[in-house]
Amino acid sequence: MMPKDFDCRFFASEKPCRFKLDCPIDSSCPKYASMGKKILIIKLAAIGDVLRTTPILPVLKEKYPLSYITWITDGSSLPVLEDNPFIDRLLFVTLENTLRLQVEKFDLLICLDKDATATSLAAMVKADVKLGFALSGTGHIYSLNKEANHLLRLGVSDELKFRQNTKTYQQLIFEALGVTEKYGEYIITLPDKYNTYARNHLSNFGIDHGKLLIGLNTGAGKRFATKRWEIQSFVELADKLQNDLNAQILLLGGPEEVERNREIASGTTSNVIDSGCHHSLKEFMGLINQCHLIVTGDTLALHLSIALRKCIVTFFGSTCYQEIDLYGRGKSLVAHVECSPCYKGNCDTMICMKKISANDVFHACREVLANHTIAV
Repeated sequence: MMPKDFDCRFFASEKPCRFKLDCPIDSSCPKYASMGKKILIIKLAAIGDVLRTTPILPVLKEKYPLSYITWITDGSSLPVLEDNPFIDRLLFVTLENTLRLQVEKFDLLICLDKDATATSLAAMVKADVKLGFALSGTGHIYSLNKEANHLLRLGVSDELKFRQNTKTYQQLIFEALGVTEKYGEYIITLPDKYNTYARNHLSNFGIDHGKLLIGLNTGAGKRFATKRWEIQSFVELADKLQNDLNAQILLLGGPEEVERNREIASGTTSNVIDSGCHHSLKEFMGLINQCHLIVTGDTLALHLSIALRKCIVTFFGSTCYQEIDLYGRGKSLVAHVECSPCYKGNCDTMICMKKISANDVFHACREVLANHTIAV
């Protein structure tokens, strides 16, 4: 009878493992390797938040060299976690995976989401140590460890989050987990085929890969329309960047930016290239990776650009700039108006975005480019 505690990291249960050996289903197998410390990370969404949680991975692997890290996430977040060298098993939320995790036993569980799905799972999964957040019997989210109390309070106090906090997201989650090490870069793996895809795609537009290429990410998603910079501001910026810096300008966006990018392109007097809004997330990452500088609001493109270690100019109005670390490769412009940050989805005046001028962003672009060696 196979022992219930058999813990080979390569054992696939219902099929041969990758080594295709005649498995004895015990530790006598020449390829047997213990899982060691079993760690479960629950971080489902949003994609940018998932990505900026990845700095915890190297710290965990350094602390527990013999470990097996499982990360469960939302299906939409899979592309930014796939091929991550620190993740041993990547799952997305399905009934099958949820049931599986309730049967398994972990040494350490980390839940850094504060929504019902993630915290319910955190409450049900068996683990010796649990950190972060879970759902209580009363239906409320609570802290699993005292270090996470501050992060919980941050979510329910505008005063604390908007005006008192000076820490980055990474600082906040490290403290919530009781981690004293300094956080590092985002961890992401982009297979080279997506860079090849992007280079080939841009070659169709006559892009000169030896010249300065600046990407303008023009959208902000459905949830926070208040993060969108004015269309006319993008038009003015594109013309100024091309005329004054001799830069090639690439418009970036998703399906929601089709008309927006068309309007920006038609409004400029310069040769602005609309890269299209039909790309997969990894293809989009490939396009970002071809740019020497990215201009974007507080959106997924910002986090992808940080992960790909691009030079960045970004602007904030409705959200908290303090939580974003550009790792010394960019500049943040902040609209200091009385009503910001507000985290509203829509606004009648958009006063914060209107306060940031094309000239402000242009000078920030020039400053960032001057302070960094750009290989063109």
